[in-house]
Amino acid sequence: MIWDRSRNEEQPERRTVQRDPFAALLEHAPLMVLLLDEEGRVVTANKSAREFFEIEQDRLPASLVEVTLEASLLEVLGSSASESEAHLVHHRRTVLVKLEPSIRAGETLMFLTDVTELRRLATVRQEFVANLVHELKTPITSLRLTAESLLGDPSPKDRHRFAERLVKEADLLSKIIDNLRQLGEIEARTMAVETSQFDLGELVQESVTRLGIDRPVNTDVPASLMVTSDRPKLVQALDNLLDNAAKFSPPGSAIDVSAQVAGDEVRLSVRDRGPGISPEHWSRVFERFYKVDRARPREAGGFGLGLAITKHLVQVLGGRIWTETARDGGQVFTIALPGQVLTNA
Repeated sequence: MIWDRSRNEEQPERRTVQRDPFAALLEHAPLMVLLLDEEGRVVTANKSAREFFEIEQDRLPASLVEVTLEASLLEVLGSSASESEAHLVHHRRTVLVKLEPSIRAGETLMFLTDVTELRRLATVRQEFVANLVHELKTPITSLRLTAESLLGDPSPKDRHRFAERLVKEADLLSKIIDNLRQLGEIEARTMAVETSQFDLGELVQESVTRLGIDRPVNTDVPASLMVTSDRPKLVQALDNLLDNAAKFSPPGSAIDVSAQVAGDEVRLSVRDRGPGISPEHWSRVFERFYKVDRARPREAGGFGLGLAITKHLVQVLGGRIWTETARDGGQVFTIALPGQVLTNA
């Protein structure tokens, strides 16, 4: 047991002594533990720490920075705080560090808990609340201003225009609430999945016709490609991608919709001819309220919920979704459904 190493070296005749259950607990603890001597050198490390920092036990003792490659841990050790947070630059993680005296005089136990995901989720929650407030504040402000204008007893013509504005802003609020409710249902896994068999080409054509997109839509779907899935959910996911492509493409430019069988998947892609999205945004565009161009008008750019809903719908169907830049310009969004939902007519 590594925690008995120094004691056994001093008293070799006691190597057969019964193992300390506390030492065994540290060795197999789910958090990282480093044992430091009075000079701040790492004497030993438990399994989690050895694997994370790639520590070779036979090269210890060694300095904390040499072992971990993280100067921030040395700063924590030199501070007076018994608990603090450190950003590991080399390992690109955030850890909560707690220092406790060891049972041997002068030695210190350094406990490290990886809180990277917790901090990321906290940031996502903060951004979500901030974005939600922003999205709701605009229509609510417009509703109030319009209502105040009606109180001024405007002319019949202006009264009608103000009433139309009230209805429009109320509809926008309702749409935000409906989208959030749907997201909540999907994330809570309370949305039922009802499968049926249908022709994928017919589904694509129906969506294009129903949406009435004001630009050419080129479709390339293999004939008689039958898919077994939840048709309404796939329709909604495709509609969101088509609507997104229309919003971010130049007027009159074409949208391409294609499908193909790739290995054990069927892939349905929607490609626009807009300016494209920088790679650093590719994963985040599926987050709620995330917008690549926040200066874009709300009416033109939507609420930033469509792609989030699409991602969750695809996951409910057992598939995956991603985006990438098209070779000759524009952006491509691809839905991949698992092979077990495919049949060939």
